[in-house]
Amino acid sequence: MSLEILKSLGVALAGDSGLPADEIPSILPEPPPPNIDADFTVNCFRLAQAFKRRPDQLAESAERTLASMPEVEKVGRVKAFVNVRMKPAELHRQCAKFAEGTLSQPFLPESRRMRILVEFSSPNTNKPLHLGHLRNNAIGSSVSSLLSKAGHKVTRTNLVNDRGIHICKSMLAYRLHGDGITPESAGIKGDHLVGDFYVKFDKELKAQIEELRASDPKLKNVENDELFARTSIGAAAQDMLRKWESGDKATVELWKKMNSWVLDGFSQTYARMGISFDKIYFESDTYLRGKETVEEGLRKGVFGRREDGAVFTDLEKSSLGKKILLRPDGTSVYITQDIGTTLLKQSEFSPDQQIWVVGDEQIHHFKTLFAIMKQLGHPWADRLVHLSYGMVNLPSGRMKSREGTVVDADDLFDELFSLAKNATLERFEGKEPPPDIDSRAETIAMGALKFMLLKFNPKTTVTFDPQASVKFEGDTGPYVQYACARISSILRKCEEKGVAYAPELANFAALSSREERELSVRAAIYQSALSLALEKLDTSVISSYLLDLAKSFSRFYREHSVLNADDPGLRNARMGLSILVRDILKDGLAILGINVPEAM
Repeated sequence: MSLEILKSLGVALAGDSGLPADEIPSILPEPPPPNIDADFTVNCFRLAQAFKRRPDQLAESAERTLASMPEVEKVGRVKAFVNVRMKPAELHRQCAKFAEGTLSQPFLPESRRMRILVEFSSPNTNKPLHLGHLRNNAIGSSVSSLLSKAGHKVTRTNLVNDRGIHICKSMLAYRLHGDGITPESAGIKGDHLVGDFYVKFDKELKAQIEELRASDPKLKNVENDELFARTSIGAAAQDMLRKWESGDKATVELWKKMNSWVLDGFSQTYARMGISFDKIYFESDTYLRGKETVEEGLRKGVFGRREDGAVFTDLEKSSLGKKILLRPDGTSVYITQDIGTTLLKQSEFSPDQQIWVVGDEQIHHFKTLFAIMKQLGHPWADRLVHLSYGMVNLPSGRMKSREGTVVDADDLFDELFSLAKNATLERFEGKEPPPDIDSRAETIAMGALKFMLLKFNPKTTVTFDPQASVKFEGDTGPYVQYACARISSILRKCEEKGVAYAPELANFAALSSREERELSVRAAIYQSALSLALEKLDTSVISSYLLDLAKSFSRFYREHSVLNADDPGLRNARMGLSILVRDILKDGLAILGINVPEAM
């Protein structure tokens, strides 16, 4: 899908290159350099490989072809960049048609659409969701929406880490100190209550490790992990894990009870953030499949066994070293259940591609997992993708779950809601606030949160500032939401004056100002932004585009009235352009998981 003139350009260039019709690539407009008098640029560096020609040769042909088109007012070339200025009427007609097409249909041809499974969130049932999970949720959900927008069939999955030593830590602390407390009796969300016991365990563990070091100077520089099993509380947690895996009734009952508390808390947090999944897996259901796969691989000679009984894989040829898959006592390690879950997802959904949204501290883990899948002979292993992302901190510093210094998602939601409500009330300057003030504030708060988490490249380490995120000015979600609300307000005022939008009366040739041309082209570049975001699996590209489009509209509206335009043709053209911009902003925000209030 391209602008009409760029589609014609593609056909002409394909003819020169001998490309068959079904191989002609889409030529998408790009913003011109600031010092160039053009509406958009055709980047022949991007197109050279597809057209099988050198960039400079391709640019010469493109310049010559475009110059012969009646819709083009002026064309020029700088190296392999061809800069195009169109006649106003054709510019706005084609840009509007192209942008509307992007809004209404997938932008990938059917031949490139796939079945894609995206796994994200993946919380542990030993603590509530925190700010780090929120970045994961925002990235996973927005990437899933982008893939769907492109035309892929997307399945959103969540693997809940509901078993293992970390879960046993909370369980053991509850057994030692819980005294029968429940979320209902304490008046606390279940995930928060269980998280409190996880912190209690860690405090006791640290105290016992310090006692060990004090009793034996040789242990001074030994890592905490190595001393874990030598503490009474660490040994008890490991014993609890063994009991769980062997099906001990009392242990399993405690596990079920505490997990149900946490899962209920998770569901409330997900609902408030607008996060949903097509399938939720639980490690407790999948880890045995991983053990069975490892044992089968051992029998086939794919894996080996150490003298102490541990099962391992040798990935030295892939520079990944050796990896334990089963401990000497036969219990699973973290990667064991990932092997099982990966195979289960592949058998259930037969995706063309699996994507994991997991922090960058797990890069080595996923390289190892993918290498193991290749060792096991699965041809789809080359299409497994780890979408990694950097840590998210607060201005006060890094968060630590075990020390209880994380920012719980629910607490952050409440803080942002309060900030958004106060910011909204300030705009009424003492007037009676609207009856929907709370729903407006909630929409703004969630938009502020998601936009701030998504406006940076996923690989970037982010410092999240709640105060800055809810500002109505600057590079924020509320700024983009406000642009939508402002356009809706303009259109309501037009209707109140009896001026309804009449597209048949629109005179797009009258949109000749720099601001109008820029806004129209900016709208047409929406698909270019989506395509680039898809190529990089990076929705910060969309965030940046939406900010640019909102700013472009602000410049346009500052210079040109919609309601008070000189004649009906111009007024309707400006109304049509404004409606298109609003619809694109809403569509882009929806990909990011952000709703828009009708008024702010």
